Amino acid sequence: MLGLKKQLSVKSIIGPGMRVDGPVTFQDGLQIDGTVLGEVKAAPDQPSLLIITETGEVHGAISADQVVIDGTVHGPVQAGERLELQSKARVEGDVQYKSLEMQQGAIIAGQLRPQLTPPRTPAGSGPTEPALEPLVTPAQDPAFIDSDLAPFTKRDTRLF
Repeated sequence: MLGLKKQLSVKSIIGPGMRVDGPVTFQDGLQIDGTVLGEVKAAPDQPSLLIITETGEVHGAISADQVVIDGTVHGPVQAGERLELQSKARVEGDVQYKSLEMQQGAIIAGQLRPQLTPPRTPAGSGPTEPALEPLVTPAQDPAFIDSDLAPFTKRDTRLF
């Protein structure tokens, strides 16, 4: 899955009709078919997969490498690698991701924040591209003369 050496699979399930209060921490894969009232967070330094099915609901922040949502999330979402929003996904909160797949019908009430990784440069070397100069508008440039536009300001009222 997207460059991960280890194929991730669901090892734990919060079943339909089940409600968990408080923060949830998991390893490997977790599938939520029920309700979680609190943060859902993957163990650090390990590949992780979080699946929230159509009947799943989370009231709190979620964080994992790979996140698949087809249910409802009330809180921010952080996908370290990939975020997949299926057609019945409803997210009320900002989402952060490296890669995003969003099906028609999915709804996000929040900001989309892609995690951009800067290009790698060897240690000690400078930037590979020249720095861009700030854009100067005519109002900011004292050398700009309004008379330069004089030939273009005349109005032609003739009919063709």
